[in-house]
Amino acid sequence: MSEADVDLLIVGGGINGAGIARDAAGRGLSVMLVEKDDLAAHTSSASSKLVHGGLRYLEQFEFKLVRESLAERERLLRSAPHIVEPLQFVLPLAHSARPAWVVGAGLFLYDRLSGRELLPGSRSARLDRGKLGEGLKTGAGRAFTYWDCRVQDSRLVVLNAMDAAERGATVLTRTELVEARRDGSLWRAIIRSACEERTVRARALVNAAGPWAALLFDRLAGVERRRTIRLVKGSHIVLPRLYPGDHAFLLQNPDGRVIFAIPFEGFTLVGTTDVEWTGPPAPPAIAEAEIEYLLATVGRYFTAKVARAEIAWSYSGVRALVDDGASDPSKVTRDYVLELDGSGAPLLSVFGGKITTYRRLAEQALYRLAPFFPVSGRAWTERAVLPGGDIPRLDLDGYVRHLSARHPALPADLLNRFARTYGTRTGRLLDGVRSSADLGEHFGAGLYAREVDYLVAQEWARTAEDVLFRRTKLGLHVEPKAVGRLSAYLDRAQ
Repeated sequence: MSEADVDLLIVGGGINGAGIARDAAGRGLSVMLVEKDDLAAHTSSASSKLVHGGLRYLEQFEFKLVRESLAERERLLRSAPHIVEPLQFVLPLAHSARPAWVVGAGLFLYDRLSGRELLPGSRSARLDRGKLGEGLKTGAGRAFTYWDCRVQDSRLVVLNAMDAAERGATVLTRTELVEARRDGSLWRAIIRSACEERTVRARALVNAAGPWAALLFDRLAGVERRRTIRLVKGSHIVLPRLYPGDHAFLLQNPDGRVIFAIPFEGFTLVGTTDVEWTGPPAPPAIAEAEIEYLLATVGRYFTAKVARAEIAWSYSGVRALVDDGASDPSKVTRDYVLELDGSGAPLLSVFGGKITTYRRLAEQALYRLAPFFPVSGRAWTERAVLPGGDIPRLDLDGYVRHLSARHPALPADLLNRFARTYGTRTGRLLDGVRSSADLGEHFGAGLYAREVDYLVAQEWARTAEDVLFRRTKLGLHVEPKAVGRLSAYLDRAQ
């Protein structure tokens, strides 16, 4: 059984673990991240695919969380313009449990808290005139519009892990923490993969296991859990396109809850629910009651008649939130808590948080650990771009034109997808490619062996699900027979 020595051992390959690994590696610390499944295999790939301030959190007086989220929204737009893009939201006032003046006041505050530079402000609109109301039922009149961003959530995790690895971190997927105990000033941990079991000595341990954060304490000898964690399940459904525009809707239901309808891969993504979860952290599945609730919301607002059988895909994720005593799961705070146990070798536990604020959470985590690593560097991620994000002037369309000029023999839609998936790393993916014949076996939906090889070599992809639903969303378009061919290809490649 081999041994390794690191400054920081991070358990959990979701957005928080990957973000902390990136920040720490960039400060010169030696880092190892272990994830028992794939990167972003659970909560971090089961989001609403948004980078947003959280308009509804203003009702719970979460002003700090909203302000921080809005500031991070702009930073993410600059650091990853290939996977984060502006998205206009339309907020109809029909069926609203909130008076128009309350919604307007909330948006006024939302604009003022944001300190925005890249996104427009909110405004009022009429849905019975123009294109914003297309697809809605008659009677949808007054509305407000505002701007947030959408994000390829699982890719955001992978890009953080890539940046961490390129700065010296060791990233181990399909590797589980078996147990850990303090040994003087160090943690001595046993980790296990399918191939081997090894011991790691670490100066500090970070519990970023998300829904498994509470259970992880059972594997840490002599450590007691102090924080009460509440598990909340959120579910989404993907439906045939409900309306023609490129904007999203924030739909207010009579019970006061809000649901998003978002353009997604040629479909419409609808969610999320918030349901108390008392089972194991994963794998959760959408419940019939959640499907009925989301379809009822669709039926309340849209003219399209959608049957349950038309659901193209559904997914659910469990979020580990700090129990603040709220009776309604949708009102439990999404803010994060960092708990430091410094009685011996330090243990930092991460609870709560959301995708939008992951960078700030990581920065705060390193601030809490700084006394134990006095030689570590300063905060650096605020203005740093993620891999592929160094697109001149944030002009993604211009970069697509550049790719088209360099690779005129490749399909325009393929280059457009590559640019919006890999950014400037597309150059590495297509190095030496002159025509489609150089891309290798075609699995359908524009997925070629060349891309699969890149994902295996650079992004820890191992299975068809990794490729089709986390590194890309091509699983919504690839034929079932092609999935089998892809699985066989991946088995041969490993």
